[in-house]
Amino acid sequence: MNDAVASPALTHLDAQGRANMVDVTAKPATDREALAEAWVRMHPATLQLLEDNGHPKGDVFAVARIAGIMAAKKTHELIPLCHPLLLTKVSVELAVAPPDRVRITTRCRLNGATGVELEAMTAASVAALTIYDMCKAVDRGMVIEGVRLLEKHGGKSGSFIAGEQP
Repeated sequence: MNDAVASPALTHLDAQGRANMVDVTAKPATDREALAEAWVRMHPATLQLLEDNGHPKGDVFAVARIAGIMAAKKTHELIPLCHPLLLTKVSVELAVAPPDRVRITTRCRLNGATGVELEAMTAASVAALTIYDMCKAVDRGMVIEGVRLLEKHGGKSGSFIAGEQP
């Protein structure tokens, strides 16, 4: 299950083991892209309400999409050692997956010195939380699950595709 590749050291720790923001000054700017997903499992009647756009609070997917985009742009404010990035593209897609789930996929792009994986996963997480928030009055038993990086492209480490062996 663990797709991590062994690395010589954790980059967010200095030589004394203290938290450290990575210096990316000398890294070249390259095109970078990340794709992430999250799932929200709910009662089938709740899913039907979303599919029919019949929620009294309005278009849940539209609000979740905006929340995900906003979250990607603010990731550096939420994750302590994350660099602020000039994102050039953030997309959030939501799809009904009968009988009881919504799949959220997010894609972030930029040309820069550091990657966009955290931004993509933050966007997916916050979009999922927004669905929960808007639907909790009718279904408090919803479960957010499967938040993960699906793909990463660009930068020194190259590409990563979930499930592929390094």
